[in-house]
Amino acid sequence: MSTFTAAVRWQRNGALFSDKKYGRSHVWSFDGGAQVAASSSPHNVPVPYSDPAAVDPEEAFVAAVSSCHMLWFLSIACRGGFVVESYDDDAEGLMQKNAAGKQAVTRVTLRPRVAFSGPAPNVETFLAMHHEAHQECFIANSIKSEVECSPTLV
Repeated sequence: MSTFTAAVRWQRNGALFSDKKYGRSHVWSFDGGAQVAASSSPHNVPVPYSDPAAVDPEEAFVAAVSSCHMLWFLSIACRGGFVVESYDDDAEGLMQKNAAGKQAVTRVTLRPRVAFSGPAPNVETFLAMHHEAHQECFIANSIKSEVECSPTLV
């Protein structure tokens, strides 16, 4: 069993608060020392109360799914004797009401573009590698959202 932690820090910084006009900017800190500027999404809370330059939880959720899938794919490719030169993904999350009528990220679409050095897998093997990565991804196995993967062989 493993435990993963993230520290989330927010301060009122003198805002009245009761008028709902307080800043939603905060900081995520991770065990390795990385700090990320975070905020509510401007789609949910208008600027200036949200910081559009910061990462919002919905974006982080989509990035976590994409990153986990990529890390598994790289492991599978390495194990298969393939050399990945680059991996790029423009992932997208869809926010809408779920079956319970609650707002949720109901779908994450991954669009990985993968380039190989040397011999590349054939399309069938490439798709099977992505299927295996999806099956192994800790984040995809942890969420209710459907996770789609539409990879591109470069």
